[in-house]
Amino acid sequence: MTRFQKLAALTLGTAILLVIVGVVVRATDSGLGCPDWPFCHGQLLPPMDDPKAWIEWVHRTIAAIIGFEILGLAILAVRDNRDRPSLLWPSIASVGLVGFQAWLGRETVRLGNSGESVTAHLTAALLLVTLLVFLTVRAGFPARLAGSGGGRSQRFTLLAAFTTLATFALLLFGSRVTATDSALVFPDWPLMGGTLFPDLTEATSAHVLHRWVAAVVGVIVAVLAIVAWRARRDRPTIARLAVAAGVLYAIQVVVGGLQVLTGLSGWSQILHLGLGAVIFALLVGLTVTSFYEAQTATVGTGPGVGEGADDTRSEEAVPHTTRDTIRAYVALTKPRIIELLLVTTVPAMVLATRWVPGLEWGEWGRLVVWTLIGGTLAAGSANAINCYLDRDIDGLMTRTRRRPLPAHQVEPERAVVFGIVLGVISFVVMAWFVNLLAAFLTLLAIGFYVVVYTMLLKRSTTQNIVIGGAAGALPPVIGWAAVTGDVGAPALILFALVFYWTPPHFWALSLRIRKDYAAAGVPMLPVVRGIPETTRQIALYTLLMVAISLILWPVARMGPLYLGAAVGLGAVFIWQAYALWRRGSSEEASTQGAIKLYKYSISYLSLLFLAVAADALVFTA
Repeated sequence: MTRFQKLAALTLGTAILLVIVGVVVRATDSGLGCPDWPFCHGQLLPPMDDPKAWIEWVHRTIAAIIGFEILGLAILAVRDNRDRPSLLWPSIASVGLVGFQAWLGRETVRLGNSGESVTAHLTAALLLVTLLVFLTVRAGFPARLAGSGGGRSQRFTLLAAFTTLATFALLLFGSRVTATDSALVFPDWPLMGGTLFPDLTEATSAHVLHRWVAAVVGVIVAVLAIVAWRARRDRPTIARLAVAAGVLYAIQVVVGGLQVLTGLSGWSQILHLGLGAVIFALLVGLTVTSFYEAQTATVGTGPGVGEGADDTRSEEAVPHTTRDTIRAYVALTKPRIIELLLVTTVPAMVLATRWVPGLEWGEWGRLVVWTLIGGTLAAGSANAINCYLDRDIDGLMTRTRRRPLPAHQVEPERAVVFGIVLGVISFVVMAWFVNLLAAFLTLLAIGFYVVVYTMLLKRSTTQNIVIGGAAGALPPVIGWAAVTGDVGAPALILFALVFYWTPPHFWALSLRIRKDYAAAGVPMLPVVRGIPETTRQIALYTLLMVAISLILWPVARMGPLYLGAAVGLGAVFIWQAYALWRRGSSEEASTQGAIKLYKYSISYLSLLFLAVAADALVFTA
């Protein structure tokens, strides 16, 4: 190991220690043991008879040590690694981050350890841990890699990155529990007041959401560990990191339960967040290691389990002007699809609020703007990563061969990094400007589209678009959560409505371009089951969709405006779907009918959700 690696590893260990000591400060209520900053009771050393002051002083001292360590890292980066931008600039950035963290520490003291300041302080600490993990891992790989697109596909890296961000979200949910002092609102575990699904109230929502999110993240971590163990045994470092994270997470769940059962004993609090920090650091290390191992892997070693062919390139990216480059990156996000997703978000927000007292126009407008920005970034992230994963089959289909990757307008590795960065920014925007629940649901939508639909289902089953449609059905739920902080029954019905709308919409398109899918080997329903079965399924799903649209009327207490729109628009949809089914296997007739139905399905969804918003404004509950 070089001296830079050794110092980076030492600093990382110190940063995790600082997080653990921070928990001790919180568990012992020592946050204000030193009421001033940077001194303690006006002196360098705290009073000998004040244990809380000493605990806080130790916390500050470790933070100061980290500051010197990071300054040393930056100096070593300039002296030894100035020709390695991947080490130089993150090292310099870490100096700014640790300075910001020190300022947050001072503000936390000044604000009396308010919930928001404590959460911000923890967030900055976790970001510092992320940066230090990156530096430690990156320093162990060659300065020059095989080049963009070399080595194996980054499929596992995407799964690891999604798991890491989900774990980060879970830590923020946990911090929210502490900030709202709701850790003991339920005395039992694993149940909450004798049930797994208690009512969400202002007093209980933070605690309930933390447990629910912990269950979801637990499944994701377990899947990651299983995939790593089965598909990455040839990469022992990756397998060990993933399995270690999975085992520690299981222990973490038990410790979390013991926190409740022991009435927040000091040791359980310390162990709980300490394990959380270690698990997060392991997952960050796993993601970075997987990314760089894929880039340094020998071309031609064959695909890993669950992966496509070797990630090789036959041509270099075509050079373009700056405007062409920007246009190519925008094209990666598939703007036309984003527009359709956002159409379902704002009406759900209108329905959820109905201009209720306490949510002023300015606040509502701010939530709408930031939700749309976060949703746009999230959809763009999912679409860009989808373009990266599907670039091989996109080049085989007439409809998609002009996309930026098969047209060699953007390098594959840059495209996937672009998608990941958009996803991280979308989560930060939603968490900071909207709320954590909306941010987590946004992250879940990205992960479902990328991992479940694109990576697992699209090339393996005719039910790909049915199950994968859940990702596109989440925007109305996200919009509802953005303004309410929970998920109500009408939001779930809107989810079901879009979920059942997706198969008729997409299968109508796939009827038109079924030859493309056949050439690419994608098992879309028209390719595998034929035109008659596809048109029959379209008709059946259309009936279910219209039925769900009518169920929304009594559940959400809608007025006659929505009912009229649901009946009228639904009747036209059913008629067109039935007419398509009656055409049978006539290729020309079915193609013309499919195009007509596909276009109408877009109008149907847009007009129906417009009716939701208009009805909610006119006929308030």
